[in-house]
Amino acid sequence: MSDHFPYLHGFSEKEQARLRAQAAFAEQTVYAGLSLGEGKNILEVGCGVGAQTEILLRRFPKIHLTCVDLNPKQLAAAKVNLEKLSWAKDRWELHQMSADDLKLENQNFDGAFICWLLEHVPSPAKVLSEVRRVLRPGAKVVITEVMNSSFFFDPYSPNVWKYWMAFNDYQHDQAGDPFVGAKLGNLLSSGGFKDVRTEVKTWHFDNRVPGQRKEAIEYWTELLLSGSDALVEAKYVDQEVVDAAEKELKNVARDPNAVFFYSFIQASAIA
Repeated sequence: MSDHFPYLHGFSEKEQARLRAQAAFAEQTVYAGLSLGEGKNILEVGCGVGAQTEILLRRFPKIHLTCVDLNPKQLAAAKVNLEKLSWAKDRWELHQMSADDLKLENQNFDGAFICWLLEHVPSPAKVLSEVRRVLRPGAKVVITEVMNSSFFFDPYSPNVWKYWMAFNDYQHDQAGDPFVGAKLGNLLSSGGFKDVRTEVKTWHFDNRVPGQRKEAIEYWTELLLSGSDALVEAKYVDQEVVDAAEKELKNVARDPNAVFFYSFIQASAIA
């Protein structure tokens, strides 16, 4: 897999900032109840700009992270961001390598963390096989992944739905999987992991939590529109649909009775 694989959102500085904002938005839900076990030597696969890396180092102050990613631009951004964290000094290292071909020793890690990666790779099973190879027996892996069919948005926004279908079609056609979250149980079990557990985590925001609803809609708007240039260029949608979807997103954000719903899956297993 090339370091220039067709990642829908691109690798611009704007997108890198969006990834850090996304991690901050999702932190409380992603990390609620999350445990990496007792180990200290942890592998993060697909670290990107280091947004999750920073959270992991803060939440688990005794761990050391070995972080791998395929894209050099993302790793360069991660290095800049992580070097600003004086409290995390000497607790992380970055390596450029493919998740499905880890240049790491067998049974070398006490745990592994993967977040929003498997949706983008051609072979999640091969990635998990590599992760299992480098984990010590009894080590824990925690994986958080998308389940894009769960998305619900009200008021009804036909161009947003059309755009969302194109968004998922593009990812699927590029050998990704926008529904991989629901498959994690099968992938881990068939990959030889033990004690496989999955949990559905949900954002459901309505009139009861207007502040969180506003934040979620703003986050989702940035997420969707960050892929618009690639979708238009690849002719999955035209600019007219993009403009109409953006207008609908703004209308939903202003609606006093708007509803936002999205579920994703978190799995854990033992090597």
